[in-house]
Amino acid sequence: MEKCDSRTHAYKNGKTFDQCRDIAKTITLQMKEKINQSGQVRWDEILQTVEHDELVYKLTLKYLRQDGYDIGDWKNPRVIKSI
Repeated sequence: MEKCDSRTHAYKNGKTFDQCRDIAKTITLQMKEKINQSGQVRWDEILQTVEHDELVYKLTLKYLRQDGYDIGDWKNPRVIKSI
């Protein structure tokens, strides 16, 4: 049985997982700046920024959570700086 190698498997637009991860890290920095300026960023803003690429979107939320941001939930879909 063949296994998919995550390093070479093509995701949306032919990007590898490593490329998606690098894009998500870049977008995370942009989102941090927006959060620091306006106090919050809505999930739909992030989704538009990543051009509806689900993998990059989820990785961006993951990196924001790892950096100490409150990423909200389905009732409150926004990212804010944790206290």
